[in-house]
Amino acid sequence: MQQKMKKYLVLSILFILPITAYIFFSLSTNYFKPLPVLTKNVAELDGFTTLDGKPVQLEDHITILGFFGRDLEAHRAYAYNLAHKIYTKNHSFREFQFVILLPEGTQSQARNVEQKLAEIAPTDSWLFAFGSDDKITSVFHSLQSNITIDSGFSTPYVFIIDKERNLRGRDDDKDHGIMYGFDSSQIAEINNKMSDDVKVLLAEYRRALKKYGSSREI
Repeated sequence: MQQKMKKYLVLSILFILPITAYIFFSLSTNYFKPLPVLTKNVAELDGFTTLDGKPVQLEDHITILGFFGRDLEAHRAYAYNLAHKIYTKNHSFREFQFVILLPEGTQSQARNVEQKLAEIAPTDSWLFAFGSDDKITSVFHSLQSNITIDSGFSTPYVFIIDKERNLRGRDDDKDHGIMYGFDSSQIAEINNKMSDDVKVLLAEYRRALKKYGSSREI
C-alpha cells in the first residue's frame, strides 16, 4: 500500500510540475510589468550641444539624464558612480545614452571628467551637453518631479527617459513611494534600484521589437 502511494505521488509530481512551469512562464510573458510612466513629454534638448559642438536629443533614445551644475569637478563622484554601476553594463546598446546637462562655460571641466570616464569605459554614449541657464531650467521643470535643483543648476538625482520622451520611474517604491529620479551619490540606490529599472526598460523595448518581428537591436 505504501509503495502504491509513493508511485501515485511520483506520478502526480511529474504531471503537475510541467503544468506549473508552463503557467509560471506564461504569466511572466503575458503580464510583464513595464516601468511606470511618471511624466509625459519631457522637453526636448533644443539648443544644447556636446563637447564636439553637435546637437543632442532625447527622442528615439533611452536616456539617463543628469544635471551636475557649474561646479562639475565637485560633483564628479556622481559621474564615476554612474559610470561604474550603470554605464559600463549598458553603453553598448545603440540607442542608450547618458546626457549630462551643464551650463555654458563648463566645457573644460567636462573634458577633464570625460578623460577620467574613458578609463572606465568608452565614452561614445556619454554626452556632456551645454546650454543656457534658462534652457537647463526649462528641461528640469518639464520633468515635473518632486526633486529640486540648486542655484548652480545641480542635483545628484538622475532620471530615466524613454524613447518617447517620457520620464520613467517607480510609483510604489517601498522606501520612497514615487521615485522620479535616483540619487547618484548613493551607491546602493543606483546599484540596486536604478540598475533594475534600466534593465526593465531595456527588456520592454526588446519585447516590443520581438513582438513586431524586428531583428534590429536597441
